[in-house]
Amino acid sequence: MSRTRTALLAAMALVAGATGTAFAVDPGGAEAAAVPCTVDYKIQNQWSTGFTAAVTVTNNSAAKSSWSLKWSYAGNQKVTSGWNAKLSQSGAAVTAANESYNAQLATGGSVSFGFQGSYSGSNAIPATFTLDGVTCNVDSGGPGGPTDPPDPGGPTDRADNPYAGAKVYVNPEWSEKAAAEPGGSRVSNQPTGVWLDRTAAVNGAGGKMGLRAHLDEALRQKGSGELVVQLVIYNLPGRDCSALASNGELGPTEIDRYKTEYIDPIKTILADSKYSSLRIVTTVEIDSLPNLVTNTGSRPTAVPQCDVMKANGNYVKGVGYALNKLGDVPNVYNYVDAGHHGWIGWDDNFGPTATIMKEAATAEGATVNDVHGFITNTANYSALKEDNFTINDTVAGKSVRESKWLDWNRYVDELSYAQAFRSQLVSSGFNSNIGMLIDTSRNGWGGTARPTGPGATTSVDTYVDGGRYDRRFNGGNWCNQSGAGLGERPQAAPAAGIDAYVWMKPPGESDGASKTIPNDEGKGFDRMCDPTYTGNPRNNHNMSGALPDAPLSGHWFSAQFRQLMQNAYPPLS
Repeated sequence: MSRTRTALLAAMALVAGATGTAFAVDPGGAEAAAVPCTVDYKIQNQWSTGFTAAVTVTNNSAAKSSWSLKWSYAGNQKVTSGWNAKLSQSGAAVTAANESYNAQLATGGSVSFGFQGSYSGSNAIPATFTLDGVTCNVDSGGPGGPTDPPDPGGPTDRADNPYAGAKVYVNPEWSEKAAAEPGGSRVSNQPTGVWLDRTAAVNGAGGKMGLRAHLDEALRQKGSGELVVQLVIYNLPGRDCSALASNGELGPTEIDRYKTEYIDPIKTILADSKYSSLRIVTTVEIDSLPNLVTNTGSRPTAVPQCDVMKANGNYVKGVGYALNKLGDVPNVYNYVDAGHHGWIGWDDNFGPTATIMKEAATAEGATVNDVHGFITNTANYSALKEDNFTINDTVAGKSVRESKWLDWNRYVDELSYAQAFRSQLVSSGFNSNIGMLIDTSRNGWGGTARPTGPGATTSVDTYVDGGRYDRRFNGGNWCNQSGAGLGERPQAAPAAGIDAYVWMKPPGESDGASKTIPNDEGKGFDRMCDPTYTGNPRNNHNMSGALPDAPLSGHWFSAQFRQLMQNAYPPLS
């Protein structure tokens, strides 16, 4: 059965089969113009006692300022929760009414919502839907539908590199803040990622644009060419187990809420045929999988929260579920977060991280075909390319790997790491055509502190420290780093194996508060964001290097943005 239907579907003769699947016959002809509305009802998941469904309503009659869709079940199905509509049920009869943010339904316009339900016995598709009392035509099935063939692991007709030949979406909310800063208009037209960092962000929280609003604006920006929209999927249960500043709203065991209240609604929106012409790039769950390698067990860097997440498996399950569901949408390109060279570059981290990524990519129904690539350095500061020393240099009889800065790491910068890790991932079972993204939003390290040549050869430390662009106290420092600058501007296919340099982290958005700030976003206070903090094993007991007076993560930090522009490399004109 077709997974999509056009908005102007002609009148259909509907026959409900014994399996509950609806079969449609299209008589064509002039009757098509008389169809008042179309309902696309898809069962996304089904198990022995429950299911999730996605519903898209297309209005072919006069524009509406509010709407109400009704149907009745032939069996004992019960709606238990929903999103993007107000759902109620009386006996077998179900009503889905608009929310305030999706009440307008234009002529030819569509609206989508979803829900979870329970059942026993059969789970037949409803035979009739009415929109404001008028009977609609029906389509049904879709991913997980009773007559669908097995999912082969996601569509295979995507562009090899979604960024090639495409514009990239400029977030108007970020652009406005950037342009309001002195000199900010020099970069305010750059594309940045849209962060869906809590459930409320999907529909829009605190007066901000929701996902649909961003996608609608992307269609406006698109014009007649190709356009990429960059989304950050970031709401795992027990999120960021080693970094309190970016903790999230879901507790360690709330994997079901993550699936039904967060991922499923996102998929419903992305799967709307209205957005099928967009190339949608997702960055899937920053920092999660690397934490399971480096911050667990008997390592000195271990933290109890990460041990919990490794034991309950919810990072692996959550990433797998997200890849599976979002990977079903033909125009979605999933890129899994792969840390950065100063985290995963050591021999005992490198291979195990690729292994656990393969585990996640084959969990919860996902396959490696649901992974288009990986992204490194997301929201981090690792220099793209260190020109003044290489991994093969020797000074005073010692390898640069013996310097305090590298501490036996095998990679000196992000580009060499991303290219090497790509090869490791392919060796671990990922497709050979995967591409890498590198976040260059804050790794320029320009300004007056940028070295112009190698350091003194007095010792391996003076050589590396005197020549390195990355001016952090330690590569493990990650919060609002003092001295950082904007990096390479976003561009497609800049190097072998690299799909694009991107600004996935919007410059000027804080990494975390420098002191405790009460909030309703689930975000704690992490001492790594405190300028007075003297460190821990994860940054080799160095000072944090964080800027003072920082707001909560994701909130606008004017002082940081101005510093990033001042220290940009390449410099801003």
